[in-house]
Parts: sequence; structure tokens; C-alpha cells
Amino acid sequence: MADDYVRRTAITRLEVTDEQCNLLEETISEWKRGCQLATDIAWGKCNAKSDIQPLAYDDVREHTDLGSQHAILATHQAAQAITGCIERRSKGKTVSKPTFTAPTVKYDTRTMTLFDDDTVSLATTESRIRCDLALPDADDGYQQQYIDADEWSVTESTLTARDGDYFLHIGFRRHKTDTERNTAEDGTVLGVDLGIENLAVTSTAYFFSGRELTHDLREFEKVRAGLQQTGTRSAHRTLEQSSGRELRYVRDVLHRASNALISEALRYDCDIIAFEDLTDIRDRTNASWGHKWAFRTLYEQVEYKAEAEGTSVKEVGSAYTSQRCAECGFTADENRPTRNDFRCLKCESEANADYNAAKNIGMRYVRRGQQSSRRTGDSQLALKSGAVTPNGEFTAHPQGFEAELMDKPRPQRAGQRE
Repeated sequence: MADDYVRRTAITRLEVTDEQCNLLEETISEWKRGCQLATDIAWGKCNAKSDIQPLAYDDVREHTDLGSQHAILATHQAAQAITGCIERRSKGKTVSKPTFTAPTVKYDTRTMTLFDDDTVSLATTESRIRCDLALPDADDGYQQQYIDADEWSVTESTLTARDGDYFLHIGFRRHKTDTERNTAEDGTVLGVDLGIENLAVTSTAYFFSGRELTHDLREFEKVRAGLQQTGTRSAHRTLEQSSGRELRYVRDVLHRASNALISEALRYDCDIIAFEDLTDIRDRTNASWGHKWAFRTLYEQVEYKAEAEGTSVKEVGSAYTSQRCAECGFTADENRPTRNDFRCLKCESEANADYNAAKNIGMRYVRRGQQSSRRTGDSQLALKSGAVTPNGEFTAHPQGFEAELMDKPRPQRAGQRE
């Protein structure tokens, strides 16, 4: 059973020729079509893999160029996405049929083979291709700890296209030891902080600006106030039209922001996206009602889109995430002299305040694993240059991911406020 395993992922860039690039692009395109076709067929009818596969397999094979095993995997991906929607609906949330837009394709041991000479064979829509893995020179590097270890075996993996490069997220698994508890909540965590100046900032130092949204929300509010004061029938019609334009604009911004957060989670192969609890976010950020609605809508969009990618979205307590130093753990109001700046009075580290908060949010979820009886505590926080555990153990990302200062937090000292 899946719960009997610990799972890890080694992200590795592929070295591909122009011809191989074209084949991978075609395969990704057909994969998205296959997943969407299977979802369209099964939506409202069933959600189990065992039901969707016989229902949609023939259509996927007939109307796409996917091979037989990739067609099966596409029906399984559809089942996963639909199941996520059903679970979300059971919690009283509004759902719609999943759509597949991410530039990814799934592989398993039948469609991918990892060789001892650091090459990989991948099935495409036409034929198999064999690519070199762009591995670090060091024999004890990030990927080798899994590739060369007998206890880790290759399992389902994901190919992702990004900025003209291809990254293979090679899945590994090993049997859990007797002391490890069953859990479905451990893995790599992406911390996300929401705010006014920056709509969203991640623990991997991705910034999605909120200035344009804030400006336009204020302009919309001025127009709305003027029309409401006029009170005529014509003004009422204009108000309805203005509100419609505002809603469409804001939803477009949030759509782009949620896509960016999903892409960031995929890039760093995150299993969980952690947000702070949104209950009192309006008071904490001095946000307008429009911003509060935008924060909640962004969270729900990310939650919905993450389900289609097999990623979980969680909330953690918001206390002290803005005042706590992500480097040494010292917490004080004076650590944040301005909205944008964070300067620790104890260790003197400096950072963007939202970036510091995003790391605190992500690490707060990671530390939950050390206290929960339902988790193994085997989690790590995604940073720009690597991943870090609650004990300060740092694993660098493979070549191609930029290094970042302040990515190695010092171990938390006893008695520090969390």
C-alpha cells in the first residue's frame, strides 16, 4: 500500500536535442488533451480509477497520440482531479470541472527507465528518447542520495517544461521503518504570505506584486461611491456595469497569481502549499473588504488548481509570522520597522518582510509534523536554493536553481516564541 512508503523527489534538468524537445512538447500537449478528455467523459458520472479507465481509455487512445500506458495514466490523473473536487464539494465549497493547463506529463516505470550511466529513457507520442541527466559533478550530490541508494526505488515521476528547459521530477520511494507512522501530510512545503504591497510572496522568493490591484481597487471604489451618491436609475445601471468590470478584472489578476503559485510549487516539487489562517487577515493587513475577498478567492483558486496536480493546500496559525525572524527565531514587534523591511534585533539579519513571513508560515507547517501523531515529522521547507528541515538540515537544489542568502536558518533555540 502507498502508506507503507516514504516518498521523495529528485529534481533533475534534462539535456535534450532540438528533435527531442519537439517530441516532449508534443507529448505534453497530448497529455493535457488526454487528461481533459477523460475528465470530460467521467465528470458527473464516476471518480474512481477503476471506473474511469474502462470508461475513457478507448476515447483517449482514439483522439490523442498518447501510447497505451500514457492513456491509462491520463485516466488516473482525471480520477485524481475529480476526486479532489468531490472532497471539496463535501466541505460546502463551489467546484467546477477541472481543466489541465500545466506543462507537465506523468511517467511511471513502464514509460520511463533510469539507467546506471545517468541517462533516462522516456516514452513520447512517437518513440522513446534517451536523454542525459544534468547531474552535479559531486558523487554525493542532491540526486545521488536517491539514485545510488539501494533502499530507494524509482516510482511515478513528472516531467515539467519551464522557460525552454525540461525538469524531470524523479519520484523515489522506500519502505517505512517500524518507527515511522503512516501519514499523507508529510513532504516538501511551499510557504505563502499574502499582503497589500505584494499580493503573494513564497518561501522560494517568488513575488507577485499587489500594487496594480490595490490601485485599481481604490479607483473602482471611488467610482462606485460617486455613482451611489448620485442615486439615479442611470447611475445604478452604470454601477452594475462597473461592478461587473471590476469583478472580471480582479478575477483575472487572481487567476494569474494562482497559476504562478501553482507553477512555483511544481517547480520546487512541493507536496503542500501553506497559507496563514485568513480569518483575521483584514485586521492584520489593514486591507479593504475587496482585498479580503481577493485573499479568500486566491486561496480557493490555488486550492482548486492544486488538487488537479495532486498538491495539498493547508492553513497555519498567523501569530507572530510577521515579527518572528526566520533565521534565528527571535520575535519582537521592533523586528519590522516598516511594512516592507524586516531587521532582526538579535541576529541582525535583514530581509523583505513578506519573504521572511512566507518562510515562517511554511516552517510552521513543517514543525507541525514533529508534534502530530498523524505525521512522521519527515517534512522540509522549500527555499530558493534548496530545502531545509526543522533541525536545520539543508539540501541544495540541483544546478539551475539560484543560490540565495539567508536560505539556511539557524536551529531554533529553546524558549523562543513560535
